Amino acid sequence: MSGSPPAASWLRIPSGSGFGLENLPYGVFSTDGDDRPRSGVAIGDQILDLTGVTVNPVHGTGSLNAFMAQGPRRWQALRADLVTWLTDERHRRRVEPHLVPRGEARLHLPVEIADYVDFYSSRDHAENLGRILRPGGAPLTPNWLHMPLGYHGRAGTVVVSGTPVTRPRGQRRGPADDTPDFGPSQRLDIEAEIGFVVGSPSPAGRPVALPDLPRHVFGVCLLNDWSARDLQAWEYVPLGPFLGKSFLTSVSPWVVPLAALEAARIRPPRREVTPLPYLDDAAAEPWGLDIQLEVRLNGHLVSRPPFRLMYWTPAQQLAHLTVNGASLRTGDLFASGTVSGPARDQRGSLIELSWGGREPLELPDGSVRMFLQDGDHVAITAVAPGHHGETLSFGEVTGRVQPAAALA
Repeated sequence: MSGSPPAASWLRIPSGSGFGLENLPYGVFSTDGDDRPRSGVAIGDQILDLTGVTVNPVHGTGSLNAFMAQGPRRWQALRADLVTWLTDERHRRRVEPHLVPRGEARLHLPVEIADYVDFYSSRDHAENLGRILRPGGAPLTPNWLHMPLGYHGRAGTVVVSGTPVTRPRGQRRGPADDTPDFGPSQRLDIEAEIGFVVGSPSPAGRPVALPDLPRHVFGVCLLNDWSARDLQAWEYVPLGPFLGKSFLTSVSPWVVPLAALEAARIRPPRREVTPLPYLDDAAAEPWGLDIQLEVRLNGHLVSRPPFRLMYWTPAQQLAHLTVNGASLRTGDLFASGTVSGPARDQRGSLIELSWGGREPLELPDGSVRMFLQDGDHVAITAVAPGHHGETLSFGEVTGRVQPAAALA
């Protein structure tokens, strides 16, 4: 796909759809006429039902896991087949009956999540939080420039886009309080992130080296790691995030193949400190990614976080995740951490956009926000450049805040 322009598809693909032949993202869908969750590929405003055009039974399992577990050769082979089927007129009669309008499909969680890890890899985000939470102190902790920091989250609370966000409850303690109280989070926040989905596992005791990212990572999705900042502030010392993070993480229904992002690969920012050898990518193929996110709150564009500025790359994250001998499983998900840039309108969380609640965010409709209110709707989208001027869409990840559930 990186040489001469690809052949045109016999299928009409709307201009600017973001789901052209260079993208071909995978998802799991069902319809009113067929409620089986099954694998499909987005092309234009259609979904190609893989159970209809292939004989591989993995596409009827209700998740992408079985297909991802077959490894990079099968990923590459199917991607090549898809391009052939959608461009060669000879395949039209066989393929066309298995196209489903995207507007008529229900989209499901595309991957059965095995383990979930969230990183903290945006220097702008880390420095912003350092200045907000530790005014007068060093913005970065001493370890930040030496390794990608992260924590293990809950796989069981990763949900597909559109799932309601129930406001979490927990312990909170204000700066002037002697003791904590209990109740719904008053500082509910978002984190605009990119997620990386592991397809091929790795054995315990064998770290994954920087060049091996494409052997293990199947694709990329959008991710919103909803955060209860008041719960988090009280609980995170000394062991890190717990209830303030574990209640919900939303992912987009479409997983963009890593192979689709070749044209988006760029060099990451200059390293201030030379990483240790297992993280040193100075002579390696670059795994920075030119992905542009947009965050909308109740339909209003509030931020455009640039992923190209992320200090630690997914290859470095995966190398660090496994360097202690931790194994990978098919369906593992690791996330970039909040994506932020240096400008205010590039911040990927409300704690940054409102500077810890001290500078309320003004919305075009006249309302203001420090953190999320019940009824608020958040939508995160992203695009990346493809070859030949094509733009690749990641779809969107959305969620609407609901009031805290009544206690039993």
